Amino acid sequence: MAISDSDPRVFFASERTLLAWVRTGLTIIAIGFVIARFGLFVRLLSLQPHLSPISGSSPLSAVLGILFVLVGAATILIAAIQHQRFVATLSPPDLPPAYSRKIAVVLSLLVAALGFVLSGYLWVTSR
Repeated sequence: MAISDSDPRVFFASERTLLAWVRTGLTIIAIGFVIARFGLFVRLLSLQPHLSPISGSSPLSAVLGILFVLVGAATILIAAIQHQRFVATLSPPDLPPAYSRKIAVVLSLLVAALGFVLSGYLWVTSR
């Protein structure tokens, strides 16, 4: 089957790539959240009377976790921008009719914004 000059599969491949980057960014954000909260878990363990005390809790886990969350949010933001730039280069026959090209970008930007908000929350609560 020959591929014609106008093929909406190019657009859908671009959408799949965007969604793969969003999944990657969400995974990085989730790892960052776990790392940030691991310090809290260690502090709670040190308060248990039957366990040996853990010497001082380092804020390193909070800082590292926040950095992971920021990297994940930035990944999603950059992927959305790249997708929007690529879609702008496609000719009208390559775009599927009656399909909103903006939903994936808007949703990605919203998820990235929530990732930045989460990093701010982690920063405030880590003090």
